[in-house]
Amino acid sequence: MSDPFRSSVLRVEQPRRGPFARSQYTVMEKDGTVLAVADQIGELAGTERLRTIFPGKSQLHARAVLLTTPDDTPLLVVDKEEGRMRTTVSRPDGEVVGTFRTERVGRRYLLHDGDDKVLGEISVDLARNNFTVQDTDGKRVGHVRKKWAGAITHLLTTADKYTVEIDDPVAEPLRTLVVTTAIAMDLTLHESKDIT
Repeated sequence: MSDPFRSSVLRVEQPRRGPFARSQYTVMEKDGTVLAVADQIGELAGTERLRTIFPGKSQLHARAVLLTTPDDTPLLVVDKEEGRMRTTVSRPDGEVVGTFRTERVGRRYLLHDGDDKVLGEISVDLARNNFTVQDTDGKRVGHVRKKWAGAITHLLTTADKYTVEIDDPVAEPLRTLVVTTAIAMDLTLHESKDIT
């Protein structure tokens, strides 16, 4: 199967949903052509679901989404572990592509490959809306920008929109981690809708 994410500019969007909804994403070309959809694997327990509606409560439980093509061919699993320290990207057969590891929550994340070798890092701005991805030489390989949708949308729904720019050529598996940065950072920083 060819890489559906070969474009250098992608859009990642969530539908406008209430606090009890599942984590869902749509990955598109710049022109809106749908390349993949992601849906949460498993359901939240009742107490975890209640936490999502109370302001100031952190939604730090584990959460994973499966990315598939529009015709349901599995592509990748983005799996955020309990807390905010590690998110793993793997193939449907379980092969680990790489991990996002927190060095400073909300500010800096290290990218590792499946053999635990450091591939690069993500630097995050103060507002947590701009994510700059660099390789181990400090060269920018990608940038992810979260569009501000307004206070009401931000606080009461999970509707987020991201633009992913890839400074090709970027070698694998770093390129796949750049592609999945919007989803990994959303699961880690924005799904809880905390004001922190």
